[in-house]
Amino acid sequence: MADTTTNLVRSYEGIDIPAPGVFELDPSHTQIGFVARHLMVTKVRGRFTDFHGTATIADDPLQSTLEVEVQPASVDTRDPKRDEHLRSADFFEVERFPSLTFRSTKITKTGKTQFALEGNLTVRDVTKPVVLEFDYEGVVQDPWGGQRFGITASADLDREEFGLMWNVALETGGVLVGKAVKLELEAELVRKA
Repeated sequence: MADTTTNLVRSYEGIDIPAPGVFELDPSHTQIGFVARHLMVTKVRGRFTDFHGTATIADDPLQSTLEVEVQPASVDTRDPKRDEHLRSADFFEVERFPSLTFRSTKITKTGKTQFALEGNLTVRDVTKPVVLEFDYEGVVQDPWGGQRFGITASADLDREEFGLMWNVALETGGVLVGKAVKLELEAELVRKA
């Protein structure tokens, strides 16, 4: 069987990357999640189950782009009451703001397979610049004739900067919900036919 990926992979500064083209997030092999402090002593993890996104790989890899849209109504923290609270006006207010978006604006290579992806994140009606630090995990031909690549990324956010201000002060000091949130992305993207 002939190798059909030869013209779909190229070398960039010592690593194999996809040839130019458009890739879509594979929802069954992608996770978009977050981590926040609870009661100042532990961390709560959550994820979103409804999202889509597109990466456009450019001739110059550092001109490539990523756009992701997430439906916050799909939030899942394994606690239905907490999830309903997160959907309410205290947090995401999903009735008024049904999507969260990220659109990249710049990529910088920071290591052999590490990159900084700058972009604009919109939560509710607030748009702020953020930097996703990501590791490029490689490119592969899948058993069904498609091409895929993977990335692992994270960004540290202050939720209050996006208008997510709700909290409760604790008698012992501190607050119920930490304002620092880590956004986490484990993504597999597949080339559009």
